[in-house]
Amino acid sequence: MAPAQQMAARRGGGGSETPPVPSPHRAPPPPGPGSCQDTPFFFFLLLLFLLVLLSLLRAAPGPSSAPSPRCGAAPALPPAPGAAAAAPPRFASPLLASLLLAAPALRRGMGGVEERGFLRGSDRTGQECAAGSAPRPACLAAVPRGAPAAMPHFTVVPVEDKHRADYDSVEGLSWVDYREPAAAPAAADSYDTVSSDGHGNHKENSPFLNSSEAGKGGDYYDRNLALFEEELDIRPKVSSLLGKLVNYTNLTQGVKEHEEAESTDGSKKKVSKHAVEGNKSPSMGTLMGVYLPCMQNIFGVILFLRLTWMVGMAGVLQSFLIVLLCCCCTMLTTISMSAIATNGVVPAGGSYFMISRSLGPEFGGAVGLCFYLGTTFAGAMYILGAIEILLTYIVPQAAIFYPSGAHDASSAMLNNMRVYGTVFLILMAVVVFVGVKYVNKFASLFLACVVISILSIYAGAIKSIFDPPEFPICMLGNRTLIRDQFDVCAKTIVKDNITVASKLWENFCHNTNLTTENCDEYFLLNNVSEIAGIPGAASGILKDNLWSNYLEKGEILEKEHHPSVDAAGQKNNLHLYVLSDISTSFMVLVGIFFPSVTGIMAGSNRSGDLKDAQKSIPVGTILAIVTTSLVYFSCVLLFGACIEGVVLRDKYGDAVNKNLVVGTLSWPSPWVIVIGSFFSTCGAGLQSLTGAPRLLQAIAKDNIIPFLWVFGHGKANGEPTWALLLTALIAELGILIASLDMVAPILSMFFLMCYLFVNLACAVQTLLRTPNWRPRFKYYHWALSFLGMSICLALMFISSWYYALVAMLIAGMIYKYIEYQGAEKEWGDGIRGLSLSAARYALLRLEEGPPHTKNWRPQLLVLLKLDEDLHVKYPRLLTFASQLKAGKGLTIIGSVIQGNFLETYGEAQAAEQTIKNMMDIEKVKGFCQVVVANKVREGIAHLIQSCGLGGMKHNTVVLGWPYGWRQSEDPRSWKTFIGTVRCTTAAHLALLVPKNVSFYPSNHERYNEGNIDVWWIVHDGGMLMLLPFLLKQHKVWRKCKMRIFTVAQMDDNSIQMKKDLATFLYQLRIEAEVEVVEMHNSDISAYTYERTLMMEQRSQMLRQMRLTKTEREREAQLVKDRHSIARLESLYSDEEDEGDPVPENIQMTWTKEKCDAEKRNRGSAVGSFRDLISIKPNQSNVRRMHTAVKLNEVIVNRSHDARLVLLNMPGPPKNTDGDENYMEFLEVLTEGLERVLLVRGGGREVITIYS
Repeated sequence: MAPAQQMAARRGGGGSETPPVPSPHRAPPPPGPGSCQDTPFFFFLLLLFLLVLLSLLRAAPGPSSAPSPRCGAAPALPPAPGAAAAAPPRFASPLLASLLLAAPALRRGMGGVEERGFLRGSDRTGQECAAGSAPRPACLAAVPRGAPAAMPHFTVVPVEDKHRADYDSVEGLSWVDYREPAAAPAAADSYDTVSSDGHGNHKENSPFLNSSEAGKGGDYYDRNLALFEEELDIRPKVSSLLGKLVNYTNLTQGVKEHEEAESTDGSKKKVSKHAVEGNKSPSMGTLMGVYLPCMQNIFGVILFLRLTWMVGMAGVLQSFLIVLLCCCCTMLTTISMSAIATNGVVPAGGSYFMISRSLGPEFGGAVGLCFYLGTTFAGAMYILGAIEILLTYIVPQAAIFYPSGAHDASSAMLNNMRVYGTVFLILMAVVVFVGVKYVNKFASLFLACVVISILSIYAGAIKSIFDPPEFPICMLGNRTLIRDQFDVCAKTIVKDNITVASKLWENFCHNTNLTTENCDEYFLLNNVSEIAGIPGAASGILKDNLWSNYLEKGEILEKEHHPSVDAAGQKNNLHLYVLSDISTSFMVLVGIFFPSVTGIMAGSNRSGDLKDAQKSIPVGTILAIVTTSLVYFSCVLLFGACIEGVVLRDKYGDAVNKNLVVGTLSWPSPWVIVIGSFFSTCGAGLQSLTGAPRLLQAIAKDNIIPFLWVFGHGKANGEPTWALLLTALIAELGILIASLDMVAPILSMFFLMCYLFVNLACAVQTLLRTPNWRPRFKYYHWALSFLGMSICLALMFISSWYYALVAMLIAGMIYKYIEYQGAEKEWGDGIRGLSLSAARYALLRLEEGPPHTKNWRPQLLVLLKLDEDLHVKYPRLLTFASQLKAGKGLTIIGSVIQGNFLETYGEAQAAEQTIKNMMDIEKVKGFCQVVVANKVREGIAHLIQSCGLGGMKHNTVVLGWPYGWRQSEDPRSWKTFIGTVRCTTAAHLALLVPKNVSFYPSNHERYNEGNIDVWWIVHDGGMLMLLPFLLKQHKVWRKCKMRIFTVAQMDDNSIQMKKDLATFLYQLRIEAEVEVVEMHNSDISAYTYERTLMMEQRSQMLRQMRLTKTEREREAQLVKDRHSIARLESLYSDEEDEGDPVPENIQMTWTKEKCDAEKRNRGSAVGSFRDLISIKPNQSNVRRMHTAVKLNEVIVNRSHDARLVLLNMPGPPKNTDGDENYMEFLEVLTEGLERVLLVRGGGREVITIYS
């Protein structure tokens, strides 16, 4: 675009600014019900299409007209005949122009249309545009400066509708292509709107950086961002990012979407309708989205079946304490959950998602499964509660099993519970499998049943003040009698003025003639009386019900302070009394009551349906807990103030003629409570069987527990079929237990463990203060989370310590299993942050200086060599490093890639991944670091200097031996080796050189016998003694024996040396055989002299060969490096001569002086080769060779069959001219040995005799 055109494009008519061209990635805001622009927009859009169609028909030249433009392209408008050259282009339809000019209000309502790119101003003079010679962006510019502001002109761009049924309301708007016509077709397919998954939900990764679609489309053509255009593919524009984030959601398919998918039945019309509806913003508020669902999940079977019994057993005060503990636990957990839930989007999965993303996959998987098991057992508990209500209070005649004796009532009831519970479970599973939508549609009905039942309790309590209901209790002495065993509460009755025995007399005396021979003694000694079962709130019964009255199993319910006479002997006729069916205590009641306060996660599970989840979840959940807590506290108070104590302790209502105890208080009828509690319990069971499989499916889809992968799949619509089957099987285990009082503590354990880790997650995140921890809910504190965690842990052990241990054992096993399988998930969890904080704290405390000798351990830097394919050349170096893991030190695997970092960064990443894979194979626990350097020696020097952090730095370097250095004409390998030895010496690091490392044993081999021989020639810190001890801790070397050899000269006392060495090893606590080898002074043999001569001749020959080769390239090097004096000086130095290749086609300038110098150099080179014949070896080299030969003879003689030989490594010569000789000395020293470990200490003690 020309500069003038650019300026024109920036100006609008009359100085007004034209809206910028939108990015193809910018998603238009979805139409919402509250948008004031929706109606004018759609009416105007319809009118616009009609007018454009009319204009095109009027302006069409006929059948020979050009083909219609593609979607998004402006139609070519032919110039009007006779039009002036400078006339600006106008609409083909004057009616449209007049409409736009005459309706400014409507034009303001079209703001959304302009933003979507349908209208663009124009300021070109029209001559080029009419002729079609000007580029279309120039023709689409705004009016020129100075033009009248009242006459804007527009170009209408029609948009084709290709597949109306296949897009949602966002995707239907295609963006206009404003590029050159030649470039438009090539990029037509690259335009994209907000990425959708077909359900109106946008893909999870679409809004973020590094997205594959981040820089597509017209971003490259934004002139204002030309400075950043090369990075727009990985760093999208802010406008593009924000446009995607507005529509971003990663929520999984919920029940609502599932119902819509089920009900479409393949109808494209319905698919389109649901797609449009699915793209609407969530509309549920705090009341319907959080408050009422939490209320429905919290209120349950315990309120109606066990709360009165708990008040009777524990008393009002201790019942208050139980409710307070449980409600404090859930309130503190809600505060922690609110902080986590408002720290970002919480998709489906609820507490599982929060824990797993906060504490990591191990904790998430363990606690997620525990939460799943708790929800499953909750379904079993609700089913058992429904069966208890059905068979005890609604239709007792439906029982299949009847007691055959006086003591078989409980076992018959258990069998009935098992049979009916299994039938109910199958029916509910079928309902969940076939019609999930019906479960959710009836949720409001179930909640209404709960609310009506609770209101009837309050109404009955108020009514009892003025008119208590008639529910008399028959007492024999102070013992409570089962009401359905007799008709009249009296020993005798009068019929026709005749006193006859009552049914009660017959049961206790077993006769009807009023004789007392076989009567129960307690029956004879005590009177029969009736008391009011519901005396009412004004009766003052609250004083008697304040204190606890715990009973043992089989104990008779007795009323305190009621007149009675105890009978001697054993209690008889127990089947006539109301008995306690289980032993009760404060701890037992805690475990039974706690399930009645669970269900606080219902709001977080619905976060995708909430209009403002970060506001609704905390407010709605806390209000629900406050409401339910007030209901529980008030019910405890009302039950204690209105109902007789023995009736409260009567779990099944035997004393009130098999009526539900809480139903006796309700108004207008006990059936309100019975029917309401039955339906609410059935609904809660259905909800549990609906939610638990989806939770298991979420865990399985995360793939952190491999054996659960099959449960991540289901029907085509996403229904978790296999997870539902497993849930039903686990729930059947709870049904077979057949006791509500035994199932309740089980799910209490699982829920308490879940809440415990929610509090732990919040506390960890708060204390770590990670940058990502920014909850919108501000009323949290780590102390509150720790208090909630402590209460959860206390309640677990209070309710049932053995259940708590089993639940923790299950969670621990799952945790270790996930850790063992290696969950490769990076969720930014708090445990990772905790590890970072702990590592930082430890590194800051760890002194940077050398550690104490007692704390010294080998911190290894293993230098690996890679081949051309970036594979590890000698993997046994890693094997050897793993066999030293008993040192419990740091292991760093380093390697160097030669080249330029900018060009070989990808290779470095690939090499690092290759090394990590090899570390996993060899079971090396450590870190990997690959550096890129121009020269290998420089890279190794960088690794030696910079690896590690703070006090965690390496102190030992493991370096491979340069094999084939003799045969190679290239001196780089052995020069790199010697340079590394010098670097480690300068850095005061220890050095380990495994020679013949390919013969070292793998981790799968075992040495059942053999020796590890240590040849202690010189002392350099004790490394030689420590390394065999560490190797013997590994299973490969464990059965090898350790032998230590030292060398005695002629003037040494070898016997005393052996004693001293044995004492030294004893004090070091190292078991080893000790042997002193005497080396006598001997003359230098001819073999030694000849070996030294051959070594020096070879060195001289190679030096001359390299010199001749270098001289041939002297001129080229001088030309290339004419500006580098340092490079000239290092031409014959020991630097790597592999520098940059000699450039070709260099102009050589030969002068007479240069020709003479070249002849002299060639002559001297020929003379040097002649001098090789008459060379005499250096005496120093002869002495070194003599030592190497003698030591090698002794070592081979004693240790030729050793599994491993360790010996001191001589230091390199100070003069670099003797480097080749140094390599030859090492070869001679280790000749004939299969496995050798050359050890060079770092110059400090690494082993001590002190504790």
